[in-house]
Amino acid sequence: MAKPFKSTRRGITGALEPGEARLLGALLDDVISMLEPETGPSEDPLAALVGMSDVDAEATAPDDSAVRRLLPDAVRGDDDEALAFRRLTERSLREQKIGALRGSALMIESNPMTLNDEQARLMAQALNDVRLVLADRLSIETEEDAERLHDIADSKDVDNVESYLALVYNFITWLQESLVQAMLKASKLQR
Repeated sequence: MAKPFKSTRRGITGALEPGEARLLGALLDDVISMLEPETGPSEDPLAALVGMSDVDAEATAPDDSAVRRLLPDAVRGDDDEALAFRRLTERSLREQKIGALRGSALMIESNPMTLNDEQARLMAQALNDVRLVLADRLSIETEEDAERLHDIADSKDVDNVESYLALVYNFITWLQESLVQAMLKASKLQR
């Protein structure tokens, strides 16, 4: 079983069983593939340098509801403004998220893991993105939805996709919570 992340003098440490590391690696890869843009790189070198989509390209909101959770509209109520803002920021946000996910995939190859502050931040961000996708696939919208899935996972009766995903969601949640607690403890010790 995975060991929770802990703050130590060497950094934040944690350990995963080989099967847990494979599962987490597959989830990270799945989210990366969801975030990779469908179009090629920008033709405009200046736009590429600042992380914008092509100036002439039309911005569109993602069709997949999980990707919309990862890349939400920054402006509500005005679709034109939201799309204009998306055109200016979505590419760099995708690249930043993909970088955190890929970095985390590399970090979990070490067992046990020892993370510095920046690595811990990237891992926490990647775990959060995985949780957002799982929450979307499990239709978690309210606290009651989360409690229902927690009850499903507690039953240990894995006989369908929803119960399996509920177990995975609870595992990723536990892992992220232990990481955030270790980060908070480390930041208090540094003061």
